[in-house]
Order: sequence, then C-alpha cells, then structure tokens
Amino acid sequence: MNISERLIRLSSRKRKRSEIGNFNKAAEEVKELASQPSDNDLLEIYALFKQGTVGDCNTSRPGMLDFKGKAKWDAWNAKKGMSQDEAKKLYIEKVESLIASIGKKA
Repeated sequence: MNISERLIRLSSRKRKRSEIGNFNKAAEEVKELASQPSDNDLLEIYALFKQGTVGDCNTSRPGMLDFKGKAKWDAWNAKKGMSQDEAKKLYIEKVESLIASIGKKA
C-alpha cells in the first residue's frame, strides 16, 4: 500500500469517527427538545435511528393490537435497503431540523 492510499484510508477513518460522534451527539440532543415532536416526526427519528444502528428490520411485525409497535415497525421496515451511513446522516439532519423548529429546553 503506497502513501496516498494510506492517507486516504486514514482520512476515511477520521471522517467515519466524526460522523459517529455527530450521530451520538444528535441522539443526545433529541432528548433535549423543548416539546415533543409530532407522531410522524417521532416515527421518522425512530426509524432512522434503528436503521442507522441495527440496519434492516430484523424482527417480526407486532400483533394486531399493538398499534404503537406496529407503527414503529412499519416506519423502520420502510427504511429497508438504506445504508446505515445514509440513515445516520438523515437522522442527524432530522434532529437538526427539529431543533431549529422546536428548539431545545432552556
């Protein structure tokens, strides 16, 4: 491996660590929103978080009477095929958007 390939790999690893740090920061900041987001926003954040951390949905769909569980499962399953990196990026963007519109607790 030549020097330029090593530099590219090192740069890629640093960028990956930075993205993970931003994702973790967003996961903490979402807990500090001034008010609860809409149900649709909550489902979107949930689905992106699960896709970003676990990947494609790996559980069976909850039973007929578990309305909340089914909504969460459906939201996550709708992200099937999205890469974990893309889900993390979209999660960060969604949290930033919510902070901009709702604000954070004082």
